[in-house]
Amino acid sequence: MIRTTRRLARIALVLAMVCLPHGWWTGPAAAQTPGDVAVVVQPDVPVDNLTVSELRRVVLGDREFWPAGVRITLLIRAPIAHERDVVLKNLCQMTEAQFRQHWIGKVFRADTALAPKIVYSTEMAVDMVNRFPGAITFIEASQVGKGLKVVKVEGRAPGEKGYVLR
Repeated sequence: MIRTTRRLARIALVLAMVCLPHGWWTGPAAAQTPGDVAVVVQPDVPVDNLTVSELRRVVLGDREFWPAGVRITLLIRAPIAHERDVVLKNLCQMTEAQFRQHWIGKVFRADTALAPKIVYSTEMAVDMVNRFPGAITFIEASQVGKGLKVVKVEGRAPGEKGYVLR
């Protein structure tokens, strides 16, 4: 009987941790406003700056190669992630439904060889951008670590006035 009670308590704890929003236990400090979203690539990708139009073309699959001929692999966060919301609203000016419909049509018409890969966390995005040559992803600027290159947008880096991905 005691073993069953302990097991149920553990299951309830795990369910609470999975179902409740991340960071709920840290109190009001955890409810901070997310910061700018950085565009990141491997250091060997030959791009330091993209215009809004160029970046939009990458996200919508209309640009498939970097200048050196390396295929672009788009890594984008799963729906409801802050980074994805910022990219869709500020860059593509699309809703989630419009973005999905765009990519369904693109794949159905065979307009692209590679659909975006979904990443479920910042850690997964960083790991995959390091694994795939030519990969590009979007992460919170405060989470950018060593070994990644931040691509400027319209000559502005995250945190600068006029940066578009906030």
